Amino acid sequence: MNAFLVVREFGIRSVCNMKATIPFIRERFEQFNAQMFGGQLPRLPIRLSHARTFVGMCTFKRRRLLGGGMENYDFKLQISTQIDLSECELEDTIIHEMIHYYIGVHQWRDTSAHGRLFRRLMTDINERFGREVSVSHRSTKGQREQLVDGGARYRVVAVVRFLDGRVGIKVLPRQSQRILYYYCQVGGHRDVAHVALYMTHDAFFNRFPNSSSLKVHFVSEEELRLPLKGAKVIDVEGNMLSM
Repeated sequence: MNAFLVVREFGIRSVCNMKATIPFIRERFEQFNAQMFGGQLPRLPIRLSHARTFVGMCTFKRRRLLGGGMENYDFKLQISTQIDLSECELEDTIIHEMIHYYIGVHQWRDTSAHGRLFRRLMTDINERFGREVSVSHRSTKGQREQLVDGGARYRVVAVVRFLDGRVGIKVLPRQSQRILYYYCQVGGHRDVAHVALYMTHDAFFNRFPNSSSLKVHFVSEEELRLPLKGAKVIDVEGNMLSM
């Protein structure tokens, strides 16, 4: 069984004045499941996170079935407590992740992390229930200060391009063995088309955790365009890295 952790991220819209709790998330999950998703979403583990890289996140693993094809499984919902949100913002965050869960649990494939199917479901929910769920959210200055260390520092960034067109990134430790481990393990995965390595000091990447765990954080090509401008490409030649 070849499992690979997939991470769905949801950004931030505006700063407000409440923190998530598991009872609140569970209550809203049950409410929205009945109202918006026809009660089709099984209960899943809910965790509070101290991460500064996201507000809400739905994770799952993928495995290849014996008869062929892939299956999504082991879904989890995480909500960060590192930023204050209004009740409406927190609810929209939960709904956003529930859309990912709805798509994943039905084993559907979208055109991208927030592709046509996601957007169609999101628009339908917004129109029918008066919500303001969105694909990406602008953070306020206060939220950026809560979540991001804005200092310039050089980081090694892996940009992972999948066969289905999605793009993920991973900030890696500046240790050649751990960089090569990630590069080889992820680059050899059957769903991955290409892995590129960069050295950059753009503060955009400060918000992402630094480790060699086999994960990616999905982003759009547009989000990466400016942060990678001026970044140095790291070449891999056997067991050697060079710029």
